[in-house]
Amino acid sequence: MTHQNHTVEKIGGTSMSRVDELLDTLFIGDRKDGDLYNRIFVVSAFGGITNLLLEHKKSGDAGVYAQFAKADSDHGWHDSLTRVSNAMIEAHEKVLTHPGDIAQATEFVRERIEGARNCLIDLQRLCSYGHFRLSEHMLQIRELLSGLGEAHSAFVTTLLLQRSGVNARLVDLSGWRDETVHDLDSRIRTAMKDVDPASEMPIVTGYAQCAEGLMREFDRGYSEVTFSRMAALTGAREAIIHKEFHLSSADPKLVGEGKVRKLGHTNYDVADQLSNMGMEAIHPKAAKTLRQADVPLRVTNAFDPGDPGTLIDDKPAEKAAVEIVTGLDIIALEVFEQDMVGVKGYDAAILEVLTRHKVRIISKASNANTITHYVDAPINVLERVERDLNKLYPSAQISARMLAMASVIGRDLKGLSVLTRGLQAIAAAGMESLGATQGPRNVDVQFVLERDDLAPVIKALHDEFMSDEVGLKQAA
Repeated sequence: MTHQNHTVEKIGGTSMSRVDELLDTLFIGDRKDGDLYNRIFVVSAFGGITNLLLEHKKSGDAGVYAQFAKADSDHGWHDSLTRVSNAMIEAHEKVLTHPGDIAQATEFVRERIEGARNCLIDLQRLCSYGHFRLSEHMLQIRELLSGLGEAHSAFVTTLLLQRSGVNARLVDLSGWRDETVHDLDSRIRTAMKDVDPASEMPIVTGYAQCAEGLMREFDRGYSEVTFSRMAALTGAREAIIHKEFHLSSADPKLVGEGKVRKLGHTNYDVADQLSNMGMEAIHPKAAKTLRQADVPLRVTNAFDPGDPGTLIDDKPAEKAAVEIVTGLDIIALEVFEQDMVGVKGYDAAILEVLTRHKVRIISKASNANTITHYVDAPINVLERVERDLNKLYPSAQISARMLAMASVIGRDLKGLSVLTRGLQAIAAAGMESLGATQGPRNVDVQFVLERDDLAPVIKALHDEFMSDEVGLKQAA
């Protein structure tokens, strides 16, 4: 592929909520005239909006979609949609200053929200007839609702930039009132057909409506899929993800600002391990798209524009080193069954139940009569999983225990004795690891812990490996 002169850059929801601050750093800063352009921005919804539209990503609290799916009463989802409208207006009133812009943005919200409300009312009415099943339309409803968030943030960002003298252009991929059918590539190509990145700044919705349905496969990871396809199809020189922080050796709040080191350079293998630990640098499928298109990925701090951030590519490490220590809260789902010994099929059946309930598996461990999956899922979902497993294996003992997992990650951990030294560091800090695993590929080591021990263990592991002379090789 011939690379062009432009970049494709993605801004996440938390950063979008401070989009007015980004004018002075990311969008404009000290750039003038032509230097402003050759940058395509793919934007997420303002922070918290998609949670209100669908369901809360962490807690599982019902948003409009979840309320509509339950449909115990019309009031639930109607009230939720009104809450979204109010939250959207509040979000743009914080970042827009000109009354005309605020009025335009508020009218945009009203038109989209009420359009969606009428669509859902019509669908409910239609499905009151026996020939139509609401369940058959739920994925399309999820897509319709989700697209509202990105369309709003892209519209507001475009207004903000135009007010500041930038030739910004809204590129709405959400398919609002579009009767034509497109696959993702066609949707992007059609929308970008007349756009000239050299003389205008495209502000693109992170959600793209397409025939294959992005949410069917990627659910909440759709904006990174749109971003990666945009970079691949337009032949971007580089794909850049802007976050509120640098990719660092640990969370500075846990180990201290002065102790963390910016990664500077890592590879897609490490990015995949981070994704598995819920600290997603980029969705693995989006990373694959960029790799195949030979488009380098850079992760930067949106509020530190002078720093080149961290480059992610396919290159192996020059020498063995720990690069990052991270962790997350997990639930250990344990199935103990005396009759399991020597019998095949238990693992597959448990996996099928977890897959059906869309439970994210972080890791697993098994022995003769026990299979334990370490998962990241809301407790109410795990309760449904337990019920299903009890039906499958009535004589089994099934338990769910709240735990945590710390992970030491690097492109190459060979010869560093991470497992041994990690266990010793945890013990020296007065804590205990309930379990530990290390795969033969030597890219990560995982330690299972009591929840309250996660933060101090991350600090202990970071102190152990980052003060080591092997350390991190800083980017030039």
